[in-house]
Amino acid sequence: MFQLEKDSLYFRMGGETVCIQAVGKDGLRIRATPYAEFSHNDWALDGAPVLPADVTLGEGSARIRNGRIGATVSELGQIRITRDDRPILQEYYRMYRYDSPHTPSLRVVAREFKPMRGGDYECCLRFESNDGEKLFGMGQYQQPFLDLKGCTLELAQRNTQISVPFALSSLGYGFLWNNPAVGRVNFAKNVTEWYAASAKQFDYWVTVADTPKEILENFTQLTGRAPAFPENAAGLWQCKLRYRTQEEVLEVAREYHRRGIPLDVIVIDFFHWTRQGEWKFDPLYWPDPAAMVRELKEYGIRCMVSVWPTVDKKSENFAQMRDSGYLIRPERGVQCFDFLGDSYIYDATNPKARRYVWDKCKKNYFDAGIDMFWLDEAEPEYTSYDFDNFRYSSGTLLQTGNVYPVCHAKAFYYGQKEAGQTDICNLIRCAWVGSQKYGVVVWSGDIHGNFDSLRDQFAAGLNIGLAGIPWWTTDIGGFFVDVLRPEHAELLVRWFEYAAFCPVLRLHGDKGPSAIPRLDDRDWGGGFCHTGLPNELWSYGEDVYEILKKYVLLRERMKPYILRVMREASENGSPVMRTMFYEFPQDERCWTCEDQYMFGSQYLVAPVLYAGMVERSVYLPAGQWKDIHTGEVIEGGKTVMAAAPLDVIPVFEKV
Repeated sequence: MFQLEKDSLYFRMGGETVCIQAVGKDGLRIRATPYAEFSHNDWALDGAPVLPADVTLGEGSARIRNGRIGATVSELGQIRITRDDRPILQEYYRMYRYDSPHTPSLRVVAREFKPMRGGDYECCLRFESNDGEKLFGMGQYQQPFLDLKGCTLELAQRNTQISVPFALSSLGYGFLWNNPAVGRVNFAKNVTEWYAASAKQFDYWVTVADTPKEILENFTQLTGRAPAFPENAAGLWQCKLRYRTQEEVLEVAREYHRRGIPLDVIVIDFFHWTRQGEWKFDPLYWPDPAAMVRELKEYGIRCMVSVWPTVDKKSENFAQMRDSGYLIRPERGVQCFDFLGDSYIYDATNPKARRYVWDKCKKNYFDAGIDMFWLDEAEPEYTSYDFDNFRYSSGTLLQTGNVYPVCHAKAFYYGQKEAGQTDICNLIRCAWVGSQKYGVVVWSGDIHGNFDSLRDQFAAGLNIGLAGIPWWTTDIGGFFVDVLRPEHAELLVRWFEYAAFCPVLRLHGDKGPSAIPRLDDRDWGGGFCHTGLPNELWSYGEDVYEILKKYVLLRERMKPYILRVMREASENGSPVMRTMFYEFPQDERCWTCEDQYMFGSQYLVAPVLYAGMVERSVYLPAGQWKDIHTGEVIEGGKTVMAAAPLDVIPVFEKV
């Protein structure tokens, strides 16, 4: 029943093969399949070596140990995982055995394979729920809950939703669901269930450590860490929907320069191109991109362009990409996306398709001096999220769809590296495990502009950091925004203050209502699409402008500190924005703080998340803390009431 093969513990029963291996520091990888052999795709654990393990085989049980983590397997095939010999995870098993009279007769097993047509299985993995446990991470979900215990999460990529299936537990372990299939996880009070809609095997990895920082370090040691963050992208990024001409971009850049406001990046959004899938400027409105980039560089500004994965059927590249197998194939229907064109989506899981798209972007953008790319629609976005309707080179969307944004990021990261670029920093709307390796800033998608949405982003930004993605940002003020609403100015200021203490400070959004006419009557090209109202610092009145400028200049002064924190992300996987318990794991109060965070290790940030608030309570852990606005030094270990007039976000520096 139990066998030791090449440092791996195997057991076989009831047509199922299970393999447990020592992988990573204090980590175990566990796989199970009803097939004769395991899949050769290691997904997020690609390249992770199998380490020697301490294995003990018995007649009715077996044990494997890797440092502080261990697993025992009973004669029933039930797996129990321990940290320093104390149970932390136990498979949920409710199957009667005549020789085990204390087992219930529900006939529920921990590892359930339900066969499907075509050979795959619906898979459900069950664990006992731990009372009092708190769970964090898992990527980005549009909800205000930081602690995910009790939540059901869809494991699927959507606009504003990012599945990165790594959970960090308050019990001192991290759990990776190493499977890019569409599915869900249910962190219920009575059971924890991981479900994949279509898969050939279970594959998960567990690590243990004393602190969240050590757990993230173990996790990112295997799945990768962000590269060095470029100094010339750590300040303000200026964007709107949408700069329609070369001259518009230059006018904005010149105004920032005239006002003496430092600007690191200016962004050219969608439909600057001829058609979707041609990945080039419309020469009517962008006559000399290289000259534009040269002038921007004179002001110290980098230029970023939006790249969509969509390919219009009228595109000059469509036929070649279709015939070469470079497009995602619908199983039914004749398109994937119908926003301002009848479009397909390129298949980023196909290495040849990735190369094709990068070659186009290199010729039309990179060779003109543009070295930052906005990888929008990177889930990818479908007109309808019919997850059973699309087939990729890597398999069906149900089987492998969640890996798409990683593959899309690879296309540009490796292309830019090959071209000799070292300061790679792109923007992307989605991620999966390991995306951090490819130089991408994840942003939270097309969100609504209100305080409810701001609170959702607060939780999302902290949890995606705990899932290994340290570079993250939002559309300041929200994407869908009515700037004429009287409460918008307050929201914009409060969001901007918060964003000044995020990994990237970025203005963007479809600021409306807008009745700005199109530039021409063509049904294609750079004048075809609508645009939004102005979205620069000075667009919202003098009072708002002075506050926003104040925080841009504060951000500029903090750049050396920000870059130091970014280096920590590269060195040990630490988030830039950190939950309170990440820095103070021994302080029980910090495990329940859900409205403040640490920006690196030195600054405690307590953003204003509700309209009309002019003061708020802040918990200061033990030690001394200096109010950055007043200079007052306060003894910690208590809750204080901090003043928060409109131009102040409570921030305290650890002394």
